[in-house]
Amino acid sequence: MFISLRFAAVAAIASVIAFPAMAADITVGLITSMTGPGASIGIPYSKGLQAGLAYRDEVNGIKVKAVQLDDASDPSTGTRDARKLIEQDKVDVLMGAGATPTTLAIAAVSHELKVPLIALTPTGDVPGDAGAWMVSIPQPPPMMVEAVVKRMSAAGVKTVGYIGYNDAWGDLVYNALKKVADPAGMQIVANERYARADTSVTAQALHLVAAAPEVVMMGGSGTPGALPFIALADRGYKGQIYGTHALINPDFIRVGGSAVEGVICPAGPVVVAEQLPETAPTRKVSMEYLAAYQKANNEPARGGFAPYAFDAWLVMLDASKRALATGAQPGTPEFRTALRDAIVTTKELVGTHAVYNFKPGATTGVDERAQVLVKLVGGKWTLMQ
Repeated sequence: MFISLRFAAVAAIASVIAFPAMAADITVGLITSMTGPGASIGIPYSKGLQAGLAYRDEVNGIKVKAVQLDDASDPSTGTRDARKLIEQDKVDVLMGAGATPTTLAIAAVSHELKVPLIALTPTGDVPGDAGAWMVSIPQPPPMMVEAVVKRMSAAGVKTVGYIGYNDAWGDLVYNALKKVADPAGMQIVANERYARADTSVTAQALHLVAAAPEVVMMGGSGTPGALPFIALADRGYKGQIYGTHALINPDFIRVGGSAVEGVICPAGPVVVAEQLPETAPTRKVSMEYLAAYQKANNEPARGGFAPYAFDAWLVMLDASKRALATGAQPGTPEFRTALRDAIVTTKELVGTHAVYNFKPGATTGVDERAQVLVKLVGGKWTLMQ
């Protein structure tokens, strides 16, 4: 009996040596706006992440799980969320957030605690070591606004009115507009701003109408982005209105109604996936995304925001495979660093919005393949030729 027990113990020890404990899960922390004025953007991010999980939830046999927190459309809450996810949930990578100001706040925590951040909003380049810990999935405003200005220029436009948020996103769009409008010989005759939580922009709309621009450029997003459209329509403005990719959102269409009909925006190709030619580089992945979204959320995919989270998931999966090849284990500082190094060296990764190529020191990694022009016709986005 003693010999049998001793043999069993040795066998048990041998089995531990032969079959080491399974590696820890790869953990992703999503910070997004489920409540507050940014919810019309934040909720699609959450659904896009669910589509990512439905598409693939493992890397080399290691499970990938996600933990999600609500930033309540508030940068301070987003900062606390980031610390909790890193210090308590031990996430390997952060994704978020619901708005540019919150993303920039999270980026500071990401840099401090050395956890990579895949941003779901445009941030502009973040200089120094802080920027080395993040990349941004969405198309940068300068690239998208340039496409709009080219359209304006082709139509002979000489005067532009601007209205946008009084925060980092509003500044990004305005600065991009000014940078390309001036060389094109266009004058910006008005620069009006409003807060995301405002319920009226009457005064700003009156100033715009008084300035009599040939066209208006919008620097809002989601449902708050519809407010200036409604105000301008109420005051009889008839000029063409242009927006950015931040307006490609079902709730923007729902809230804006007839006032937003005819707006022209730059967008990622996934927004009109079925209208793309078969040869388009992102079409195949976009169709796979549409199927994964339907499976995960039991509804058809609409709008441009959920695919940003899906593309962030694809970047994370690709980078995780390369990080694991270094021998680093999920849940460790070594893996976080290896994952960061892999993310910022992503090459020709095909997503729904773009083909991604990141490099150290650059926040964005997209090119002209991430850009089409669309027009809202009958409540649906239509590809412009």
